[in-house]
Parts: sequence; structure tokens; C-alpha cells
Amino acid sequence: MIGQSLHDLWFGFGVAFQGSNLLWSFFGVLVGNLIGVLPGMGALQAISILLPLTYVMHPVPAILMLAGIFYGSQYGGAIGAILMNMPSHPPHAVTCLDGYPMTKQGKGGVALGVTMIASFFAASVGIIVMIFASPLLVQIAFKFGPTEIFSIMLLGLLAGSTMSRGSPLKGVAMTLFGLLCGVVGTDVNSGSFRFAFGLPELSDGLELVAISMGLFGVADFLLNVNRMKAIGDTGTLKLSDMRPSKEELKRAFPAMVRGTLVGTVFGAMPGTGPTITTFIAYALERKVSKTPNKFGTGMIEGVAGPEASAHSKTQVDFIPTMSLGIPGDAVMALILGALLIQGIQPGPQLITEHPDIFWGLIASFWIGNVILVILNVPMIGVWVKLLKVPYKYLFPAAMFFIATGVYSTQNSLFQIWEVLVFGIVGAVLMTLEFSVAPILLGFVLGPMVEENFRRALLLSRGDMSVFVTRPISGTFIGLCALLLLGVGYSAWRGRGGRKAMVDLPKPPEGAPPAEAASMGGGGK
Repeated sequence: MIGQSLHDLWFGFGVAFQGSNLLWSFFGVLVGNLIGVLPGMGALQAISILLPLTYVMHPVPAILMLAGIFYGSQYGGAIGAILMNMPSHPPHAVTCLDGYPMTKQGKGGVALGVTMIASFFAASVGIIVMIFASPLLVQIAFKFGPTEIFSIMLLGLLAGSTMSRGSPLKGVAMTLFGLLCGVVGTDVNSGSFRFAFGLPELSDGLELVAISMGLFGVADFLLNVNRMKAIGDTGTLKLSDMRPSKEELKRAFPAMVRGTLVGTVFGAMPGTGPTITTFIAYALERKVSKTPNKFGTGMIEGVAGPEASAHSKTQVDFIPTMSLGIPGDAVMALILGALLIQGIQPGPQLITEHPDIFWGLIASFWIGNVILVILNVPMIGVWVKLLKVPYKYLFPAAMFFIATGVYSTQNSLFQIWEVLVFGIVGAVLMTLEFSVAPILLGFVLGPMVEENFRRALLLSRGDMSVFVTRPISGTFIGLCALLLLGVGYSAWRGRGGRKAMVDLPKPPEGAPPAEAASMGGGGK
């Protein structure tokens, strides 16, 4: 079986290296990388614009081009998130949490270098999994029904709500706020409006791109609008400045491995978007870290883990799309549509009926990721030079691109107002020391949690015990309980420590500083 897979992969490289196929793959990667950097623009918009071009193209170069745009935009989105705190693509919102602080510390080149390494490593693992483990992952995916998906989404919500710095209660509050934002729009079952306040523009709910750009990009600009200097003094950037040190690689590599595993598992599950994957990977890094309180201050693990998960999921996402005809997110739905336009029916027979498309696509992943590395090694210097632009010029330019990008998603001025409102809300919350990342997590997971909860109860005829009697679901529910106990225990220990500090005996009046310090007075 392995020998046959290697033979088919060799055939795929022959297809991918054909002149026109290689050219269109390069074009897709280049466009995706450039589009990913622009605020508000992402793979969804780029593929939507170029989809009519595939009508007159051969199926193989058409799919290779669209796939190149998809994974090329993933890396481009990380550039804007790390350098300017603007997640062009929602999955990169979590990269802002530690990537942007690294930039302000003068380590923007290192953050981009780690992202490049993590993306290539995770994509390579994802391709290998796609080659050898597709049948196994498809079988695993079939075991996840509404009950199991609800349980794992609930675990993701709980893990994500505790990933913010400071009080866990603040994280839970922000997650609940995100859940409320997620239920705005039309109820899937009844068809009635919920929390739309009579505005027909809210019938389809709030826009994910508008929320992410408002909470991260606009909010940061509003807080720093009086800054006149550049974001960071990068000086003259050399290739060595982009190479992580041995210590940084030692910390980043385990995070890459864990993020790759998270992305691989979620990539095989139909209906789970990449945003969920990056948030769970980030929450996992905080849980396993010995210094979780330092996350959000420029931890390299907070960049490597989520970026690896995003890129491994991007590759593995093609498994349910190509083998089952079930897209993992909106981008994969567009690529599925492109296949159908070409008269190609995705499904288990795709590998045997159209081996040039399947194996050519897999081979093009490796070629495209090598092209990304070749493109971005010299281009990183260009991106980091953005940091030298004075803030008074960068602010209006970025706001223009944000407004243009958000407007282009649905050609609606209402979404620009959404960006402004959430930008103001995000600035206020940041001033009050609330983390805004759990809002985005609650917004993304909320509708999926509700939909699968309803569906599970409908199938079980209202029997709530189904969530604990089914083995996979019960395991995830048990992990949720353990997580809640762990958070409660941590909060209890912290409160006990503070109480002990309060109950320390006061030093007697007139005691010398040394005596006061020995008795807990802490005199300076």
C-alpha cells in the first residue's frame, strides 16, 4: 500500500511539474500571499473573484491555482497579524496575541521566521497524512456525529475562555459576549430574527471579518492614535535577524508538533473551520506551559502553535472535501464548487476516476510551500520595513485598506459601521484589561454549539444523557469537567495566597526597615 502511494505521488509530481500547471500554481501562491497581507482580504474574497476564470481552464490547473491561493493566503495573513496587529484572515486573530508584542520588542523578523518554519513543517506533515492516512481519518470523521461535535466544541469554548491573561472570569465573560454576538440573525430552525433590532442588514448575522478587524486592528489603532513614531525600530534587517536562536527553536518546535496534531485532527472533521483550530492550539500551549501568565507578552510558542495548526489543517481540509464531498469551511465550499463546475464529482471514486487531479494537487502542495519559502525569505525584509513607517501615515493607510477589504466582502457599507462599533468596543475592553480574543472564539463556536446541541437532542428525543453515554462525547465532557475543576482550584489557590498576604501581621510602629521587611511589611 505504501509502495503504491509513493508511485502515485511520483505520478502527481509529474502532473504538477507540467509547464502550465506549475505556472498556475505559482500564480495562485503569489496572489494568495499578497492578498493575505491586505486587511479585510483573504482567500475567500480572492477565490470568489477568480472563480469565473476557472470556467475556461482545464480542471487540473484550475484546482491547483485555487489551492495555491488558499494556503498562500494563510501565510500572508500571519504577516499582517504579526507586524500590525491586523488579522486579515480570522484564524490569525490569535496570532496577534503574541506575534504583535514580539514586533514591538523588535522581534518581528524572528516571529515571521518562526511562522515560515512552522508553516512548512506543518504543511509537510499534513501532506504526508493526506497521502497515507486518508482512509483512517475518513473513518474517524464518520464517528463524529452532532453529540460528539457539540462536546468537543464545548471543550474548545471552555479552554478558550481561560486562555486570556488575568482573571478567568473575565475570559468567561468575554466568551459569553461572543456567544451573544453569534446568535444575532436568523434562527436556523424557526426562521425568526434574533437580536436583530429591526435591522434587515443583521438578518444574516454579524460578519466575522468585520468583528476580527474591529476588535484587533481598529481597537489597537484607536488606543495608539496619538503615537507619532513607528511601531518598532527595526534598523537594518539582515537574514540573520529573521533566524530564530537555538533557544527559541527549542521552545517553538514542541509547539509546532502539538499545533500540527491539533490541525490534523480538526482538518479531518467536516464543518470545523480553521479559526477554531488556532484558538484551541493556543489554549493548549497555555495549558502545557510552565509560565502561562506570560502568554500575550510575546511568547514564541503562542505564534508557532497556532500557525502550525492553521497550515496543517489547510492541507488536511482537502481530505473530507475531496473524499466525502463535505467542505470544512466556506473556502473549501468554493473549491468544491469549482470541481462541480468542471463536471467532477468529489467522493470516494475521485482518486480512481481523476488521479491527475488528486495526486497532482497533493504534489502541488509541496511545490507551493517551497515556492512560499522562496518568495518570503527575501520578502520578509520588505514586510518588516513597514514597521519603519511613521504611525501618522500607517494609521490612515491601514484604515483605508480595512474599510476597502471589509466592504468588498459583501459590498455593504453597513459592515464598515460594524468594524467601527467593534473597534470602539474593543478599545474600551482593552482599556479595562479584558482580553478580546475569547469574543471571537465565542462568536465562531456559538452557532455550531447551538446547532449540534439541538440536533443531538432531536435525534435522542430530548434525552440529555446521550452526551455522557456515548463514549467519545463522554470523554470530552469529562475533560470539560476536569478543566473547570482545574480553573476553580487555581482560583482558590490564588485567593488563598492573597488572603495570606492580607493576614500578615503588621509591623510595630517605629520598627526599623529591616524588621518591617522581615515581618512582611515590604518596606522599600
